This record gives sequence, structure tokens and C-alpha cells, in this order.
Amino acid sequence: QVQLVESGGGLVQAGGSLRLSCAASGRTFSSYAMGWFRQAPGKEREFVAAISWRGGNTYYADSVKGRFTISRDNAKNTVYLQMNSLKPEDTAVYYCAARYGLSSRWYGEYDFWGQGTQVTVSS
Repeated sequence: QVQLVESGGGLVQAGGSLRLSCAASGRTFSSYAMGWFRQAPGKEREFVAAISWRGGNTYYADSVKGRFTISRDNAKNTVYLQMNSLKPEDTAVYYCAARYGLSSRWYGEYDFWGQGTQVTVSS
């Protein structure tokens, strides 16, 4: 079992930055690929970024590439999402997720989810 708790969301103006954190419980965190997803009102949950269990491989949605950076610290059981140059269309609830094994862009392949943290970008 892996329990995930996100933090770092909030209200920011367009062009600003936020860093989300996701703290994981469990001793096997380093065995899990981690992903960030987001869901805006009335929309489906969408992939944002993913990172392999060692952190050597990262993947991004085209909409955030060059603006967001995913990273992880296995010693701290934490994964991060640095979000720069935020846009109003980035407004959503952001979720982190864990998947045993390889990274994936498909939310249906993740085993554990956090409760989400709200990110609101004002224009």
C-alpha cells in the first residue's frame, strides 16, 4: 500500500510559479513510477507528467512541456512538480499517482492516488 498526500496548490497570477509536492508513505516508494494528473471542472482527468522509479526518465504532456518539471527524491519519499509560466488553462485539481513498475500516461494504469490539490491561475 502507498498513501499519497499532495500539497503546494493555491492561487497564482498568470505567469507565476508554484511547486507541488506529493509525500508518499511506505518503504517501497522507490519501486513506483510516479505521475501527476489534473482535472478541471467538467473535463476528464488528463496526464501532466510522469517520472520513472529511479528518476532517470521523465515524460510530459505537450501542453506543459518546457514549463513544468517533475522530479523525485526517493530518500524523502517525495515527488515534485515545479510549474512555471502558469496559464489560466492550467487551473485544475492536481493529483499525484503511483504505479508499480513502468511509467504511464494513462491514468487507468496507476494503483494509488492522492486526494488532490487545487491550483487556480488568474488572468
